[in-house]
Amino acid sequence: MRKNSTENQQIKKQDMRQHVLALFLVMAVFCISLWIIRWASAKSGSNAMKLNKKSVTLTVGKTQKLKVKNLPDNAVVSWKSLKKSVASVSKKGVVKAKKTGKATIRCKVTDKGKEEKTTIFKCKITITKKKKKSVVYMTKDISPEGLLSVYRALNWNAKGNTAVKVSTGEPPASHYLKPDLIKKLVQSVDGTIVECNTAYGGDRASTRMHKQVAKDHGFTKIAKVDIMDSSGSMTLPVKGGTHLKKNYVGKNFTKYDSFLILSHFKGHSMAGFGGAIKNTSIGIASSKGKSYIHSGGKSTSGFGGKQKDFLESMAEAGKAVSDSLGKGKNIVYVNVMNNLSVDCDCDGYAAKPKMKDIGILASTDPVALDQACVDLVYKQKKGDGASLVKRIESRNGLLTLKHAQKIGLGSRSYSLVNI
Repeated sequence: MRKNSTENQQIKKQDMRQHVLALFLVMAVFCISLWIIRWASAKSGSNAMKLNKKSVTLTVGKTQKLKVKNLPDNAVVSWKSLKKSVASVSKKGVVKAKKTGKATIRCKVTDKGKEEKTTIFKCKITITKKKKKSVVYMTKDISPEGLLSVYRALNWNAKGNTAVKVSTGEPPASHYLKPDLIKKLVQSVDGTIVECNTAYGGDRASTRMHKQVAKDHGFTKIAKVDIMDSSGSMTLPVKGGTHLKKNYVGKNFTKYDSFLILSHFKGHSMAGFGGAIKNTSIGIASSKGKSYIHSGGKSTSGFGGKQKDFLESMAEAGKAVSDSLGKGKNIVYVNVMNNLSVDCDCDGYAAKPKMKDIGILASTDPVALDQACVDLVYKQKKGDGASLVKRIESRNGLLTLKHAQKIGLGSRSYSLVNI
């Protein structure tokens, strides 16, 4: 009895192994067959006749070459634009954008083989306006007269109460723009120098202390000084932002109709560099607003947050300010490229500049302006600008410019006009 029982168990195990093996073989054959079918299909698809583009977007005046892939030897190809006023097409399939609008290019392929066969392909064409490059004006004359001349090149007239946003500089040894340099420009627009309190402590963390610093540094001798968040914050809406939905600025922001953003271009320990965008965003942000930007919109105190979020939030805050001022019509930007330290004017013990002074630049586009300044620094990447380039790259500083362009604050493309 026990012997028969053992033999039956062995027979069952053997049958089970055979069934498993048979199932495995069936699955293996199925998978191999499926792979062969897909491979054949892909090969067939890759050899199929097709147009190299299904849709194309061009700016006025630009061209695009269309061609048929895997064309039979005996094939005859003809091209036709279904809206010639918008886009034309040559006998060789070269599309030329003529004016804004939409058009369709039809490609007719006739195979003159044993059995004549005709195939029609279509490509959708969208024509957009040619984007004008932003203009950045520049002078190498770093003087009160040079500053006035580059500002006047903008042909911009301040309306109503005009605020001049400039850093008052952290004591005792930052490289802030000196009152003697900016006096003529500030007074020519009848401007009020505006600032907001810091969020990191220091001698400008409270309104009383900040006003004293402004006095000590000579700013109160040339114009009125307004610490805009002396009575708190207000918010501006952020449109198209990834991190911010609102931007906290000084409550006195609404007192002004026009803003002249007068920035000292230099390095920055957190942003990589500081120029027009930083002065517009962090500079006009209230104390709590500065923390809000640094945290990527997560906190109104402290400086915690991811570097990427901080850099992109600066661009978003800058756009909120620009949008609120007549969608950018009532704000202009001037960058002074002197005392090019790797550290910001918010650092009371900023490093000594290693780079020679470059000049003064101005534009109605803050992205183009900062990009132009960065490009001038990069021209000296292997020379006296090496340390500043290293600071910018170590902080991923160019991300701010990329994001600013993406959300529509301005363009990184520009024309540099020397005056």
